[in-house]
Amino acid sequence: MSIKDKLKILVAEDHTTSRMLINESLHELGIKQIVFAVDGEEALRKMMNSPCNIVISDLYMPKLNGLKLLKALRDYKPTAKVPFIVLTGKEDKEVLRTASSLGANNYLMKPISTPVLKQSLEAVVGKL
Repeated sequence: MSIKDKLKILVAEDHTTSRMLINESLHELGIKQIVFAVDGEEALRKMMNSPCNIVISDLYMPKLNGLKLLKALRDYKPTAKVPFIVLTGKEDKEVLRTASSLGANNYLMKPISTPVLKQSLEAVVGKL
């Protein structure tokens, strides 16, 4: 069984189109266990109830943004080490620096492509 068969990924993204594109790319990569959240609060609840192996989160979401979600996950012992990939449409170096200082493992720029998503995931978990 390969790593992609074991991975369970939480995608926190408030835009439907982006969620659909990420879903398609993950399926193209052979990843089938995908959980979606439409905002940071829902993502946090889902991670508290049933942690995933990786979180891919948009930075700019309603209720609880990606940085606050990252901080909450890092502060909660059971999810403190879960790899976190930041997803953003704005290349704001200060925000990305903040995400890195909070423990983000990688980042993706929107719109994403399957090869770039694969490269980002492999940088965190190894060869898929």
